[in-house]
Amino acid sequence: MGLIKFTKDSFQNFAARVGLGTGNQHDQSGYGFNFLSRNRLKLEAMYRSSWVVGQVVDVVADDMTRKGVKLSGLTDPKESEKIDQEMDRLQVWGRLNKTIKWSRLYGGAIAVMMIDGQNVSTQLNPNTIGKDQFKGLLVLDRWMVQPTLEDLVTELGPDYGTPRYYDVITDSVGLCNQKVHYSRVIRMDGVELPYNQSITENLWGQSVIERLEDRLTIFDSATLGAGQLVYKAHLRTYKVKGLRSLIAAGGQLYEALVKQINMIRQWQSNEGLTLMDADDTYEAHQYNFSGLDNILLQFGQQISGATGIPLVRLFGQSPAGLNSTGDSDLSNYYDNINQQQEGRLRTPLQILYAVLHMSVLGKPLPDSFSFKFASLWQLDDEKKANVAKGVTEAVIAAEEGGLIKRSTALKELRQSSEVTGVFSHITDEEIKEADDEDPPPPGEKVDDEEPNKSDKSEPSEKDRDTLQPAA
Repeated sequence: MGLIKFTKDSFQNFAARVGLGTGNQHDQSGYGFNFLSRNRLKLEAMYRSSWVVGQVVDVVADDMTRKGVKLSGLTDPKESEKIDQEMDRLQVWGRLNKTIKWSRLYGGAIAVMMIDGQNVSTQLNPNTIGKDQFKGLLVLDRWMVQPTLEDLVTELGPDYGTPRYYDVITDSVGLCNQKVHYSRVIRMDGVELPYNQSITENLWGQSVIERLEDRLTIFDSATLGAGQLVYKAHLRTYKVKGLRSLIAAGGQLYEALVKQINMIRQWQSNEGLTLMDADDTYEAHQYNFSGLDNILLQFGQQISGATGIPLVRLFGQSPAGLNSTGDSDLSNYYDNINQQQEGRLRTPLQILYAVLHMSVLGKPLPDSFSFKFASLWQLDDEKKANVAKGVTEAVIAAEEGGLIKRSTALKELRQSSEVTGVFSHITDEEIKEADDEDPPPPGEKVDDEEPNKSDKSEPSEKDRDTLQPAA
């Protein structure tokens, strides 16, 4: 009977050997570690040779940094233009893009804020940054730096428990043999790991390719296998009576056979003839490729599910089905991208803009400063025009009906510019002027207005009738 196995599987049928723990083939299934994230050369070979791996690594990073952010709350609209121009000049978004890419490929990467004249091993204080001191970002992947595993951040906050310093190795692209303080670093992890697994990776995450490797090999094997079948699409056979005897005898008979086959291959074409002996037989066979496209599509969908990237974005292929355009998949994907932007980029960008504001404008960020990630979902010009028309008519009707003030109407129109693309140049001064011009709400007294008086004035002494004494 063998040893009795105990299992927590929800269903077992020992007579039919169905379920885990019943001694069937499925009973031998399991999961293990492959630690692909530690094999840098293999990851780089996959990234360079597989276009699917390249798409998986690049697409999310490109989408997270493609549209940038929209700044608000600055004292002068021209200040935001100066900051955006400086970010373009220093290629800040491009450096952030590389940081996300290498974090997804290797499992982790950092971007060091380069500030002229400051020691990178000291804690960052944005208020000490002078004019034009910020020089951009230096991207270093996990193989270029070594985090201090025993010296961790002990101050309470979001960085608690993370490495305090990052030691740059000798052959890095910059800052060689220097110790970088964590406050000067924008850190990105690939796939975040539980604590015990993070320790095995030197407090880094894991590559996004590690979860994908088995599905990727299946997809590539199926694709290459289907390509090999093309060579068998037109398989031909040639029957020769006594072929085995001719080969065994050799000599002139065998040479004549080879010469005949070569002559057939030389002169045979779509329009040519096939010359052969009357006793020989020639047949052509065609291979059936039906069903291969569905198999490849299913493997592609598994890769799409493993990466969280829809087919239309990963492969440029719309999903199958009637009236399926992939718009709903893209909408969900863009929501996921926005979630990653909020979770991974908002805090680093808040610090980065504080540094940029001091370097470009020479003053700290105002308390009213805020930014919003630009939407990846874009409407076409016709839809934008229809939306703009509908919003404008609704706002005008509400303002003329006395439901909202003119300043509120201007605010609503400017806010709608994120979708419609119009009314984006309405300034705060125009809104303030409209607010000053707005009449007070009904029933509210105006400061310079006198109390209501009766329309009938009191009669004067001249207007009063004089009473005559009685005679």
